[in-house]
Amino acid sequence: MPQLRMTGRGLWITALIVPPLAFVALFVVYPIVSAFAYAFFDWQGLRRGDFVGLENFHTVLFVEPYRSWTINAFKNNVIVFFALMVLQNGLGFILAYALWRELPGARFHRIAVFLPVVLSTIIVAYLFKLFYHPLFGVVNLSLKGLGLGWLAQPWLGQSGTALWSIIIAQAWHMVGFPTLVFLAGMQRIPGEILDAVRMETESEWVKITKIVWPLVAPSATIVFTLLFVGAFNWFELPYIMGGLDGSPFGSTDVLGLYFYRTAFGNVSAGQQDFGLGSALAVLIFIFIAIVAGFITTRLRAREIQL
Repeated sequence: MPQLRMTGRGLWITALIVPPLAFVALFVVYPIVSAFAYAFFDWQGLRRGDFVGLENFHTVLFVEPYRSWTINAFKNNVIVFFALMVLQNGLGFILAYALWRELPGARFHRIAVFLPVVLSTIIVAYLFKLFYHPLFGVVNLSLKGLGLGWLAQPWLGQSGTALWSIIIAQAWHMVGFPTLVFLAGMQRIPGEILDAVRMETESEWVKITKIVWPLVAPSATIVFTLLFVGAFNWFELPYIMGGLDGSPFGSTDVLGLYFYRTAFGNVSAGQQDFGLGSALAVLIFIFIAIVAGFITTRLRAREIQL
């Protein structure tokens, strides 16, 4: 009987593990391995040509106009990362602290803050496109109603404001996630520590910088790492709000759009090169893996020191 129970338990565990492993292997591992393989060949449409070694990597990094496109897209991703670090994660920490202190309406705001996260990215993108509309968008109408009509402008139609407009939409959409992660970390702070701090000082700034922030370090590691990965995988919002070309004039172009446009082509340019697109995808994957690993290692070391 014990042997039969162990056998049945093993079969049950196998039945639970094998399907997700097969799914990951088919839709994650296989595409990654294929991209590595495709990057070393010349492609003519859907037909694989000769082996070209590192030529595709050299082209996207050093040959014009690909070099300029790569630098521009990478620069925009860097801007997105640091902007969201301040707007999304910074605001998320402040909101989490306010909810943790049980300010008036805290129960309602816990739901309200997270509600945008569950909305579809497509809905958020089209919603903000309406907000930013130069003629009847709520942003320009509000500015005119406040007597600031001189600030009204085509937010998504000019290079200086287009990327930042999309970043604000992204921050609004996802601010609820770091808020809840930080809030969960704050709720794990022992009450004895907080009582001791209250006896020493009433300064909220001291409580945040000396007690709360160091003790939510594990939560910070999670949100910082996920933000980095998400910022350099950014695709949906800029695709819907700025278009596949990163309009206007490449100001909203990011690595995700650049890869898709290079590998699969677009309406304005009939170019389709799986080799160059795969090389770009491999470079993005390696960069994200190395930097995300470094960020995680450094932040984990900081947690131990604290």
